[in-house]
Amino acid sequence: MGVSPETSGSGLVAILRGITPGEVAAVGAALVEAGFHAIEVPLNSPDPFRSLEILAAKFGDVCPIGAGTVLCTDEVQRARAAGAAIIVSPDTNVEVIAATVAGGMRSYPGVATPTEAFAAVRAGARNLKMFPSEALGISGMRALRAVLPADVEMLPVGGVDESNLAEWRAAGAGGAGIGTTVYRPGDTAEQVRTKARRLAAVWASAR
Repeated sequence: MGVSPETSGSGLVAILRGITPGEVAAVGAALVEAGFHAIEVPLNSPDPFRSLEILAAKFGDVCPIGAGTVLCTDEVQRARAAGAAIIVSPDTNVEVIAATVAGGMRSYPGVATPTEAFAAVRAGARNLKMFPSEALGISGMRALRAVLPADVEMLPVGGVDESNLAEWRAAGAGGAGIGTTVYRPGDTAEQVRTKARRLAAVWASAR
């Protein structure tokens, strides 16, 4: 996955749970224009692989596209074939991580404990999804950050919004996964653009 010149890490990742192929191009354009750094389509969305294909074809050169809620290696391969550059999981599945790395993609496994974090790192992950971040908290991220290798990035996911995004970045998060705060099923592209711009401004001001 590429890194935007405006961010020292993964930056803001939009999680479009529930998005449909018919709306994904317009919503994706709004997110890219607003300054989001990556877009994720969870695989429990309607026809997710088609949405991945559309996003990758239109924006993959400027904004990494990821598959989310990836639970097995078969899904890794299907996502790669659809153009995904990122594989995001809710758990620490070392087989999924290994398949992702072997496929030349970036793995974002979900971790909630030091044991899971180090298992993910040993399997090849260098971008850890702190999930659910509202349960672990900023102090939990700092504690993990203190013992993990310096090249391992942490991204909070779950409960991240305008009220706490700057605090997460100041505490050392390399990015954040933003779900319903930026997109809910039924939102128009213009609604997403407005919310995304506000979040991007908060992220930029927290440098």
